[in-house]
Amino acid sequence: MDQYTVTPLTELAPFHVTVPGSKSITNRALLLAALSDNSKPCTLTGVLFSDDSRAFLDCLIRLGFNVTIDEPNYTVTVQGQNGSIPAKEASIQVRSAGTAARFLSALLGLSCGNYTLYSSEQMKKRPMAPLLAALTSLGTSVQCLEQEGHFPFCLSREAEQEFPTHVSVDVRQSSQFLSALLMSGVITPDGLSVTLDGQRSALSYITMTLRMMEQFGVTVIQKDNRYTVPAKTVYHAQNYAIEPDVSAACYFYTMAALFGTTVTVPGVFYDSLQGDVQFIKALEQFGCIITETPDGLSVTGPKNGQYAGITIDMNGFSDQTMTMAALAVFASSPTHIKNVAHIRLQESDRMTAIITECRRIGAQAEMVDDGTGILITPAPLHGARIQTYEDHRMAMAFSLVGLKVPGIVIDNPLCCKKTFENYFDVLTQVCKQYGK
Repeated sequence: MDQYTVTPLTELAPFHVTVPGSKSITNRALLLAALSDNSKPCTLTGVLFSDDSRAFLDCLIRLGFNVTIDEPNYTVTVQGQNGSIPAKEASIQVRSAGTAARFLSALLGLSCGNYTLYSSEQMKKRPMAPLLAALTSLGTSVQCLEQEGHFPFCLSREAEQEFPTHVSVDVRQSSQFLSALLMSGVITPDGLSVTLDGQRSALSYITMTLRMMEQFGVTVIQKDNRYTVPAKTVYHAQNYAIEPDVSAACYFYTMAALFGTTVTVPGVFYDSLQGDVQFIKALEQFGCIITETPDGLSVTGPKNGQYAGITIDMNGFSDQTMTMAALAVFASSPTHIKNVAHIRLQESDRMTAIITECRRIGAQAEMVDDGTGILITPAPLHGARIQTYEDHRMAMAFSLVGLKVPGIVIDNPLCCKKTFENYFDVLTQVCKQYGK
């Protein structure tokens, strides 16, 4: 499927929709399971199966871990090795999976052995230098094979090397660098303290990491901008249920606002580990009513889908910046999205992509706040072929525009395989079953 033509709707009846498991939780759980003790296998349920998670699973298998995969039942079983990697020499391919790339780089960089890490061309463009610098300061030998600070590279460490107990890492480009060091910090002999350099103001994904580490039996000590993984700690193997992906749910919750209907996503609750719950709360500023039902959060949009624009800091849930843009183009006044400069270094230059595609459909959009924010001003909209930049979130978010604007065509919709491989099948089914 090279293109997807969105079917516009005039109204949308209330509906329930099931979304796949969380990518962020799935990838963290895979790493924590692999690092767990060997008392028993660690069984993960509700696992997301996508390009990213399959890349992570393939890497674990290449590293020698005993992994059992049951896709029809969304289950993976991993046998931990008490924090060690079975293969002392290996080459792995992380593809375009940024989370797997950062997490596995830290794991291999802190382990004794010789490892070569390859990636897709897209991942080669994404930043790795802060994490590689941190590993170098911890004594890891890092050899970049092409561009410095980028994939591909070799990581090696000798068994007799001494291990520093403190490192600094710059997280302005990605909080994944800190998560990666913290989760693999348990394999260091004397513990590891990580100090943030260039701290971002919101670190919702770090909160997720800390909570999951605690669920697996390791408590990180935090004081100001220093995080300490105590010495001689170990993750405990267990059965672990992965939450539905709140990021995926947000696209359907946005449909509630656009059409003034009610949308419920089973399994999504306010106490989620995922920072994108903040986007659901932000929908209240557009006049939505949110109800926590026994099944999950239910969002009811404003009458007739009419709402004004807002000013909002999205630093803590920036994966939904594109979804916010899809709402903003239909508002009755401008929307000012603040503090999202770091999204320029993700799967695509998302700030530029948002502005370009908003303008492509007729809206006014510009970069503001010295390049850290986006201002979107509504204007008459028209159909267009949306470029997705190999970015799954651009494809999913701008498909929402086509529900109200005739002639919206999504280019390369299969880029959604990264996290939600049947998104457009689900969207089609929802529109056929509940739309008019």
